[in-house]
Amino acid sequence: MSSQETSADLIAALRALGSATVYEAQGAHGALDSGIKPIHPSMCMAGPTVTVDTRPGDNLMLHYAMLKVKPGDVLVVDAKGFLEAGPWGDVFTELALHKGLAGLVIHGAVRDARSIIDMGFPVFSRGLSIKGTGKNQPGRVNVPVCIGDVAIQPGDIVVGDIDGVVIVPKHDVERVVQVSRAREEKESVFRQRIREGASTVELLGLQDTLERLGLQ
Repeated sequence: MSSQETSADLIAALRALGSATVYEAQGAHGALDSGIKPIHPSMCMAGPTVTVDTRPGDNLMLHYAMLKVKPGDVLVVDAKGFLEAGPWGDVFTELALHKGLAGLVIHGAVRDARSIIDMGFPVFSRGLSIKGTGKNQPGRVNVPVCIGDVAIQPGDIVVGDIDGVVIVPKHDVERVVQVSRAREEKESVFRQRIREGASTVELLGLQDTLERLGLQ
């Protein structure tokens, strides 16, 4: 990290670089499955995770977690993929905006989608549900969680946009920003070469592969 580049600068850089570039640059790992999508295509976010392990159909631990968050955090909730209840809605969104959260990722559903979209709060979920939840079950906050095949530690950086969601290990943020910028620069050169008449076969060195497969 340069003396001018703070952790906040690095997080802003990841947000600007985008989830697809970050995912590819860090070695094609860390992407949540494509079932978790922004509830509006314009939504994007990046920030350190506050993790929540909660029971399906219950949001007590979300109320507890909101006592622990700081401005810029992203709440990452493992609701076990349950889609027949929406633990998060417009009231939580109002609180999140008041507290300065950067976004929400939930392995489950949300409700009040139109209100959330109108309020401009980035939410990435597996689905939508009009059904409410209980507020009774125990859970855990700021513990390791796993969504699909991606393990997420508290404080890891989450990057989300229309392409999807990717997790950057907190110890690797500086390197990932560097390699993501290098990838962006390389692709910028590719786009310029294409404008000058180059093919993707040429740029990616695919001619030998095509010939080996008998594709002339």
